[in-house]
Amino acid sequence: MMPRSLLWRAFLLIAVVIVLAIGAWVQIFRAYDVEPRTRQVAQMVVSVVNLTRTALVTAQPELRRELLVELVEREGIRIYPAEATDEIEELPHDRPQLQLLANEIRRDLGPQTRIARILNGERGFWVSFYIGEDEYWVMLPRERVERQLALQWVGWGALVLVLALIAAYFIVFRLREPVAALTRAARDIGHGRTPPPLDDEDGPEELRTVSRAFNQMSRNLAQLEEDRALILAGVSHDLRTPLARLRLGLEMSGVDEESLQAMSADIEEMDRIIGQFLDFARAAGGEEDAATDVGALADDLARHYRHTGHTLDAQIDDTGELAVKPMAIRRAISNLLDNAFRYGNGDVALRVRTTDREVSIEVLDRGPGIPIEDAERMKQPFTRLETARSGKGGSGLGLAIVDRIARMHGGRFELLQREGGGLIAQVILPRA
Repeated sequence: MMPRSLLWRAFLLIAVVIVLAIGAWVQIFRAYDVEPRTRQVAQMVVSVVNLTRTALVTAQPELRRELLVELVEREGIRIYPAEATDEIEELPHDRPQLQLLANEIRRDLGPQTRIARILNGERGFWVSFYIGEDEYWVMLPRERVERQLALQWVGWGALVLVLALIAAYFIVFRLREPVAALTRAARDIGHGRTPPPLDDEDGPEELRTVSRAFNQMSRNLAQLEEDRALILAGVSHDLRTPLARLRLGLEMSGVDEESLQAMSADIEEMDRIIGQFLDFARAAGGEEDAATDVGALADDLARHYRHTGHTLDAQIDDTGELAVKPMAIRRAISNLLDNAFRYGNGDVALRVRTTDREVSIEVLDRGPGIPIEDAERMKQPFTRLETARSGKGGSGLGLAIVDRIARMHGGRFELLQREGGGLIAQVILPRA
């Protein structure tokens, strides 16, 4: 299975390239070395055979025994007369180098020359020759003919390969660190946080350029977020001032009670929408993480809603303390409960469940719900599901605020259909 990380993918690619390069060089060396060396060995064998035959022919009969003994002791060359009963094992046909060697020897000594690697059970490099009508065998040690791969060369080759792989690992590791830092910073931005500036003074020029561009983008986004919060806060403040005058004017206008309540309700709705604008503007900034008992926070909110006359079924586990932004979490749960009471037909439940890895906050209602295909769209700012909320008002920011707060904490926000009808709004917060 191919690894997914950049480090190991690049390392394996470089390792494969190094191994293939070494293998290619070995094959090239063998291709250029085999034929010249084979011809050289063949000439040596032919010379040994010719010299041996000449020595035997020209030597005095009483000195031939001493000659044979000296050839064995000094050169390791043995000479035997050929017999009809000789058991011969020829050279293997799957060794092109040995077959080329045999052909070169026969080309110089004659096609009748026999070549074997085992004669009567004794290993060696055996070549036949004739003196008159008599056939003889001359045996040369195998190490003179067949090249043996020296162990020290294998060791040096393995050492070079290991050093090349270590160098490749450190090269890729140096490239991985800036990419990992960029990934962490991008993840922080995705969660609504402003990451610390990336180091743009070290590393290759391309990575420094990317780091500078990312730092500039991060500063621009932070400035844009501050400007937006400032604009929304200013607009909200400017709108609330005339709203307060309208409310005061209504109280003093002397209109009938029914009209007064209707206009007051409109003013309260406008004030609530302005409050949502402010919540959306400050949902991602200003508050630091703090060790918070999320279960206790949810329980406190449940008591508050009951005191204000709402019927709420709450089942809350002991979550222990999590590093969260408490006001942001409180705002998220409040938004979900407000939506549930507005659209849930009075049957609202709050569930807080905990596991070793995460904490789940669920708000359940029996309202019209949200179709699965519209669930992601409803998390976008200023989005309303008109078929489910006709005549209910609202700015379309409540769910967007919850989604932003969930992502800010590295969690997620899900809108699920409830069995039997209704909606489950679920916020998942990781413990780590």
